[in-house]
Amino acid sequence: MCWDDALNEVRVLESARAAVDVLRVEYDSRSVGPGAAFVAMRGGSTDGNRFIETALEQGAVAVVTDSHEAYELLRREHPKIGGALVEHGRRALAELTAAVLGHPERKLAVSAVTGTNGKTTTAFLLEQILRAAGRKTVLMGTVETRVAGEVRESPHTTPESRDILEVFADGVRAGATEAVMEMSSHALEQERVWGIPVNVAIFTNLTQDHLDYHGTMESYAKAKARLFEGVGAPAPRVAVINLNDPGSRLMMQSAHDCQEILTYGTGGSASATDDAGIQETYATMMATNVRLGAAGTSFEFRAGGRSFEVRSKLVGRVNVENLLAAMAAAHARGVPLERCVRIAAELKAVPGRFETVPNELGITVVVDYAHTDDALRNLISLARGVASGRVITLFGCGGDRDRTKRPKMGKAAGEGSDLVVLTSDNPRTEDPIAILEEALVGVRATATGCVVEPDRAAAIEKVIRAAHSGDVVLIAGKGHEKVQILRDGTVPFDDVAVASAVLRELGG
Repeated sequence: MCWDDALNEVRVLESARAAVDVLRVEYDSRSVGPGAAFVAMRGGSTDGNRFIETALEQGAVAVVTDSHEAYELLRREHPKIGGALVEHGRRALAELTAAVLGHPERKLAVSAVTGTNGKTTTAFLLEQILRAAGRKTVLMGTVETRVAGEVRESPHTTPESRDILEVFADGVRAGATEAVMEMSSHALEQERVWGIPVNVAIFTNLTQDHLDYHGTMESYAKAKARLFEGVGAPAPRVAVINLNDPGSRLMMQSAHDCQEILTYGTGGSASATDDAGIQETYATMMATNVRLGAAGTSFEFRAGGRSFEVRSKLVGRVNVENLLAAMAAAHARGVPLERCVRIAAELKAVPGRFETVPNELGITVVVDYAHTDDALRNLISLARGVASGRVITLFGCGGDRDRTKRPKMGKAAGEGSDLVVLTSDNPRTEDPIAILEEALVGVRATATGCVVEPDRAAAIEKVIRAAHSGDVVLIAGKGHEKVQILRDGTVPFDDVAVASAVLRELGG
């Protein structure tokens, strides 16, 4: 794309025209090659403006910067290079990338999920429903990225706009018409999703997490609410909101410009109008008469004055809410309710979300991503419905993250479990023992016994060896992750693989 044409789609303070073609857009100087436009922006940990010279040496034909000093230096030292000075680097990255790629975000119907827990599962379920209904899809989330059936690694829950748009472009080329993605609070706050028009926006729940970044629950909630307002794009066409969660009030207030508000919940009924006077334009979707079992779940699904019997292989009450959210969103995308119900029976669980590790010892070993106190309570409650014996919970708390939730997680584990094993979970730059001490405060507030073992592999072995037939062993915190992040670097680590090896050694 001609640089001058690309500039017409970017909000600039100053610009320098150049007769060059931009082949791609990069924000990491290490990825720059001939024909690239380099977007230099200030971030939380580094300043991309430090790498402008490196990008030029590697073939960049144009530079966008959010630094007046860097722009003046560029014009003085490289007058023939295309340049632009912008106020917001991340916004410019999104605008320039979208222009160069031919606006793939406008060629896909985007469904976006936000919430503390349930984002990944809801996104996975929704994408499965859409595929089963004959749609070709793109999926972007914590566990993996899928482009029209091709599975790719996901380095982040919600990456930078340039990376999102590149995946969208690949999907459009492969014939995709739908995109389903998780939108984290960080991405919404940092505007990594700038300019992406969301067709259906989904809110799952709001519990304490990421306060190391957001500071307060109020700021955390407001970051998530931006999804329903639109981030550099119009408000979503449809908002799908969980009325069982107290955070729904703010989300509904923020969704006042959406064309439709669909609500869902379990048990009881919801008023058609909330305190802010927001009128629902579609009947609330409810799950009643919920029946839980180790082999799956069933419930009565009520929507629009109609009633359906839903059967699912997914386990636990929390998955009833996830399934309701996915079905509501799929219906908003034009999938008939009857078809959603039929497809629900065949939906598969997400890797690392209540993932059982097969064995012949009579022990139920479960790997799950639960890493907040609320998620731990839900996980342990689910295990209670499966266990004929004890529930033994292994967990840790991430380093360089919100410290205030550590004792809360310890208390949640202690209150629900028969035995707790505390271990490391991505300690990062922190002392693992110090992290364990903070979580141990919460466990000690209960009467439950606790074993402390900083080495996660050794802890998994201990927890499995401590189990008897009929017990449920919960290995919580990492789920699908395949690494452990330590002060000295990142090392391979897979909870499922470690547990499987221990079980094989025990003859299971």
